Amino acid sequence: MQSESTVRVLGSASMLFPWWSFTKCALAICALRLSEEGLINLEECRPGKPYTLRQLLQHRAGVPEYGKLHAYHEAVARHDVPWSRAKLLEEVQADQLDFEPGTSWSYSNVGYLFVRDAIEQAAGMDLGTALKQFITDPLELRSVRLAMTSSDFDCVHCGASEQYDPGWVYHGCLLGTAPDAARLLHALLHGRLLKPTTLQSMLETYPLGRPIPGRPWTDCGYGLGLMSGQVGKVGRAIGHSGAGPFCANAVYYFPDVAKPAVIASFTDASDEGVAEFEAVRLAYENS
Repeated sequence: MQSESTVRVLGSASMLFPWWSFTKCALAICALRLSEEGLINLEECRPGKPYTLRQLLQHRAGVPEYGKLHAYHEAVARHDVPWSRAKLLEEVQADQLDFEPGTSWSYSNVGYLFVRDAIEQAAGMDLGTALKQFITDPLELRSVRLAMTSSDFDCVHCGASEQYDPGWVYHGCLLGTAPDAARLLHALLHGRLLKPTTLQSMLETYPLGRPIPGRPWTDCGYGLGLMSGQVGKVGRAIGHSGAGPFCANAVYYFPDVAKPAVIASFTDASDEGVAEFEAVRLAYENS
């Protein structure tokens, strides 16, 4: 997607997909909007915790990750009822941090569950309502909604999706079309959702300083709900990837190609690298 008036779609523009971890970008936007309104402080430690909301947003809080648990993936594969919050936190040993907050980096979906808590507490509303107020209604993203039950997946364009319970994505999983994913990232990076200084802070990355095996990144860092780095010959990429049991996506802005573009790549493969390589290929073709 090059601009609001220039949209190229390969496939059906109306197909719905789970956005998986691209949802983290939306959560970060909500948190930053609440910060702009003075309703939340990114720098204060969360109540009773040694880490701040900024550290949670950047995966620098040391909070353990449930994606590493074999029991979690086995339960999802069996189509079990999602664990209660208490069981989840017990299974990951959430109070035993992987490192002292601010000293390292480790991806954590549990950390973004705590981001969701902070948003709902500060906004005084559930996450679905907050996302509508701060993002989907202002941008008129009519396809986008927060998945709540298995029935929400009935119309998703992915094999076996009908049996999936979105309760397994504890921070929340948005559903929407690929064009609307591109529109969201385009609007964010072109100043329609956050103040310039806030957007700049969102883009400031913690450098991971290494390629990611099986993926196109030659150098990568993480901002606040955004991945950012170099993807070889097309230069910089800014956005987020996501993956679940039956599909994956990559939604990125490529500012260094001849025709800068936001590309939203969605695939039936469950490997984020597949979606990312396709996004890079399309960006290169667009240059």
